Amino acid sequence: MILQFWAIQTLNSIAFGGLLFLLASGFSLIFGLLRVPNLAHGGLFMLGAYLGATLQRQGWPFWAAALGGGVLVGVLGAAIERGLLRRLAGNERGQVLVTLGLAFIIADLCLMTWGGDPMPLTAPAALRAPIRLAGLVFPAYRLAVLGVAVVTAIGLMVLMDRTRLGAMIRAGVDDRMMARGVGVPVGLLFTAVFFLGAALAGFGGVIGGPILSAYPGLDQDMLPLALIVVILGGIGSLMGALAGSFIVGFIYNFGTALFPDFAYVVLFLPMVAALVFRPQGLFGRTA
Repeated sequence: MILQFWAIQTLNSIAFGGLLFLLASGFSLIFGLLRVPNLAHGGLFMLGAYLGATLQRQGWPFWAAALGGGVLVGVLGAAIERGLLRRLAGNERGQVLVTLGLAFIIADLCLMTWGGDPMPLTAPAALRAPIRLAGLVFPAYRLAVLGVAVVTAIGLMVLMDRTRLGAMIRAGVDDRMMARGVGVPVGLLFTAVFFLGAALAGFGGVIGGPILSAYPGLDQDMLPLALIVVILGGIGSLMGALAGSFIVGFIYNFGTALFPDFAYVVLFLPMVAALVFRPQGLFGRTA
């Protein structure tokens, strides 16, 4: 029984870490590249979960609902960047207040639209049956979440490090005026980054629906975890977001299981240690 407990918790931690990466990678892109502390990111995750549940109830297949929810949330994120945050460029306090206000607005709109009861999403039929691993029974869908996270991580790293688009984005971040001088459409690229980050949050909300469900307060539960992941892994580092997601996933799951009364103490200790001994994070660059 003890071996089974540790094995199941380990698998749950890995799967939850994959889900955290889908949330934290978008936050890391927006915060690291655009220098925008988007405190509405948890709200976008929750909105994606509600939209995915709604699309699925209308007959959409699960994966189509996940993509649809991600795109809809991405469009909202792009509109927020173009209509609000661009006017506050360089004003970090204003950005914090605006995104915090948007988080409350999104939460209230979700409550008004979908009510206070949880809305579960149904996993694809092919992934509902459990998988037996070394005598242990484990949900197949959680392993699928891990696979989606790994594929997403590889795709993002290739996009940012190996493509012309990624090079233009990095150039715009390093020196916006120089990039504009050589013809790089910096404003359009930044909107695209915000779209991508918000779409990842919405997509992650739908992917997490069969595990977490969509419910009021989901944004407040997930945003602190994303903040811890980004701080621990390093702001703007996708590799750091990937490593930090799995570290936080393990700490969160085992801390909740072993020390339920001190779960948040155990969870926030790594962030405090990172800020004290390595402020730039595990994979962050020293300013």
